[in-house]
Amino acid sequence: MKKNVLMSLLVLLMAGCATKSHYYVLSTATQPAHVSPSTKTIGVAQVILPSYMDKRKLTVARTGNQIAQLDSAVWAEDLDIGLTERLISFLQKKFEQPNVFAYPWGVDRQPDMKVKLQINRFLAQGDTVYLDANYLLIDLKRHTSHAYLFNTALKTSSEPSAIVNTMDRAFGELEEDIAEKIK
Repeated sequence: MKKNVLMSLLVLLMAGCATKSHYYVLSTATQPAHVSPSTKTIGVAQVILPSYMDKRKLTVARTGNQIAQLDSAVWAEDLDIGLTERLISFLQKKFEQPNVFAYPWGVDRQPDMKVKLQINRFLAQGDTVYLDANYLLIDLKRHTSHAYLFNTALKTSSEPSAIVNTMDRAFGELEEDIAEKIK
């Protein structure tokens, strides 16, 4: 009896060790294809994500109404913070402008422009990654604002690393779209 219990525990321990998590980030901003120098000061509000992205596990859609979290694919960062920092870094590179900050911040003057981004859908379903978002560009000097919709669907495979790479490209398309509207 003791031998069976010991063997069972050993098998469970080994099975637990065999499941290995892979950690992913989306917070590394790419180098923009084209740079557009600007002197605008830009404030970026924290990116708002769907609640299913609050978890640390990569989420995929099984059907239009059912999602699942992949136990072996784990985000190594809080995505709302990571994507906010990534957008800031991208805009700094795009406009060759160090004055792009998280909004609000403790500087003496208001930014020229404020960016508010809400992601409504950002996941893989089948062989496609979907990114649907809306964003608001607020010109604080002119007291005007413009709202924009963005969506893209990019082909991927079902492997978590491929899904993350495709999500990275999709967010890159969104960054370029935001930058184009800021110009």
